Amino acid sequence: QAQLVESGGGLVQAGGSLRLSCAASGRTFSSYTMGWFRQAPGKEREFVAGIRWSGSSTSYADSAKGRFTISRDNAKNTVNLQMNSLKAEDTAVYYCTARRRPAIVTDWDDYDYWGQGTQVTVSS
Repeated sequence: QAQLVESGGGLVQAGGSLRLSCAASGRTFSSYTMGWFRQAPGKEREFVAGIRWSGSSTSYADSAKGRFTISRDNAKNTVNLQMNSLKAEDTAVYYCTARRRPAIVTDWDDYDYWGQGTQVTVSS
C-alpha cells in the first residue's frame, strides 16, 4: 500500500523557519512528480510547490516564491519543503502529493497519492 507521511509541522513565530518532510513508502516514488499543497481554515486547498522526478524542475505558487524551497532525495524516497520567513498567512495544514505523470500541475485532483497532512501554525 503506497503511503505518504508528512512530518515537521509545528508552531513557529513569524519570520521563523520550518522544514517539512514527506516520507514515501509502499512503492518507489523516484519517477513521480511530487507536490506540496496547503489548506488554511475556511479557505480552499492550494498548490504550494512541485518538483519533477529528477529534481531539475520545480514550480512554486507566487506566495511561496523566494521563501520556500522544495527538494527531494530519491534514494531515501523523501521530499522536503524548506519554509523560511514564515508569515501568519502561511498557517495551514500542509499535504504531500505524488503524481505518476511528469508535469507539475496545480490541481489537487490530478495527483494520485496524498498524505494526511501536517499542521503549520505561524504566530504573529
